[in-house]
Amino acid sequence: MDPNEFLDDQKQYLQGFMSGAQFARAGRGLATFEQALGLSKAATSTSTPTTKPEGTTGPEELHWNAQRRVIDEGKTLTPQEQAKRVRHPLDMWDDLARHAAESRFPRGDDVLAFKYHGLFYVSPAQNSYMCRLRLAGGFVDSHQFRGIARIADDWGGGYADATTRANLQIREIKAADGPKVVTALEDLGVVTRGSGADNIRNVTGSPTAGIDPSELIDTRPLCREMHHYILHNRWLYGLPRKFNIAFDGGGAVSALEDTNDIGFTAVRVGEGQDAPAGVYFRLMLGGISGHRDFALDEGVLLTPDQCIPVAAAILRVFIEHGDRTDRKKARLKYLLDRWGHEKFVETVETLLPSRLTRFPLEQCQPRPAVDKHGHIGVHAQKQPGRFYVGVVLTVGRMTTDQMRGLAAIADRYGSGTIRLTVWQNLLISDVAEADLPAVQSAIEDLGLGWKAGPVRGGLIACTGNAGCRFAASDTKRHALAIADHLDPRITMNQPVNIHLTGCPNSCAQHYIGDIGLLGAGVEVGDDVVEGYHVFLGGGYGDERGVGREVLRSVPATDVPMVVERLLQTYQERRSSPDESFDGFVRRHPTEQLKAWFERRDPASS
Repeated sequence: MDPNEFLDDQKQYLQGFMSGAQFARAGRGLATFEQALGLSKAATSTSTPTTKPEGTTGPEELHWNAQRRVIDEGKTLTPQEQAKRVRHPLDMWDDLARHAAESRFPRGDDVLAFKYHGLFYVSPAQNSYMCRLRLAGGFVDSHQFRGIARIADDWGGGYADATTRANLQIREIKAADGPKVVTALEDLGVVTRGSGADNIRNVTGSPTAGIDPSELIDTRPLCREMHHYILHNRWLYGLPRKFNIAFDGGGAVSALEDTNDIGFTAVRVGEGQDAPAGVYFRLMLGGISGHRDFALDEGVLLTPDQCIPVAAAILRVFIEHGDRTDRKKARLKYLLDRWGHEKFVETVETLLPSRLTRFPLEQCQPRPAVDKHGHIGVHAQKQPGRFYVGVVLTVGRMTTDQMRGLAAIADRYGSGTIRLTVWQNLLISDVAEADLPAVQSAIEDLGLGWKAGPVRGGLIACTGNAGCRFAASDTKRHALAIADHLDPRITMNQPVNIHLTGCPNSCAQHYIGDIGLLGAGVEVGDDVVEGYHVFLGGGYGDERGVGREVLRSVPATDVPMVVERLLQTYQERRSSPDESFDGFVRRHPTEQLKAWFERRDPASS
């Protein structure tokens, strides 16, 4: 058959096949077809391409053109961008499988590329993979929960970690077992694609969506639609940097949407305003709590059906104009800083059918109050006679036996649905009032809790140096030490959130905790030990604020006593029993707080 007689789709298939075969041969150390045939060196160069390769007319073209503009401006792409330019990381499955067959973990650029399939090589903390999942809005069916437990038993460490993006991680996966974990999860209907690296992370929403008596709108359909839009659009992979999206429906448990790159916040517009009465979403952009910034309200009112198209337009502008020369300045926040929010939104509007509706925030009705620890304990649902129970996980970690037990509780007493939260715990919903004692007892029999004091209920810790190479401290172990120390010593009538994060990446969002602890090496004599810098006064929503560093370089062994002094001083000096810890801290300058908190006897000043 004459090659000129091939149809276009046949040509595309052959081009893709040949390209994949070339990379597979090169990855095994074999000569490429051109090298075997003795073609010119120029034709076989493996350096970063500077012209668009033949056939790049699909979803990757948007990214290729953005990278091309950077090069044309005389700038240098980051090594990660150069690697993505050579080959799209989603096309690494054959390499991943080959690594597994050889019981070999990735090195160099492959470490980032394998994250596109959800596998994170976490050496030197653990010589293993961690697999991060994608669970739309944090919702998972009981049979999937059991399946995840089985996978963690078969190929992981026999446990799973709940994350601050209402998600799960499986750890201690051997090199040979990485693809087995990914494919077994896909058999369950759980996808890992794009759960790490330069992609849109797990889409979060209100964990009490559909059952919250105070919610304005059920965010589950939007989380699910956004989730599948991401999965089925290849152009949404390979962003300048990672990206977070959250939907908050206005219920009692916050989705922390103001810490996301895009936050959609439900509001109600009353009668007699310039927009028809009803429930809308406010558009918020640029949240990145690790960089001390919250998302800003853009003065825009969206109907629910506008949210996904607007998110897609925002992402396209970010892809085309985000910084690809400096990883530290590549998040959406920095494009907003460079352009200004007004220019950014106007550019987004050029990709939409019409301009967005401007509407002052103050003309929207106030959001229903947030229950700071509404993710813990027993709470009535909007469905008469039904309740949800917030389960306290030990700094987010569950054994597989506990997972199977929770799935059984959800099946027997609930609707078979488990709802993960951004607070590293989970909810079991749709429990009849008569069954509450049985549910509470069953949770306790698993070694878990359904009630927590004002401290333990707001205790959050990232993976720490036991499982993350960036962390300076063993955050989960130290969080437990804090809780165990405080439980018999402190009685509180106000909830307090304590966030421990191991490094400045701030996976546990220490800047928004009432008390935030940032891992650090601390000099003690001639030694360097694990420790923390202490930040106070952070908050979210109506209490939005970035914590201030008040104490520095506290050894981890001293942290429980230091936190005790903080809380004792607060209780002794607050203006009234109703004053929150956050309110107390914000009333006083940093130097005054330091003077109080550094004393061994806080009442002696």
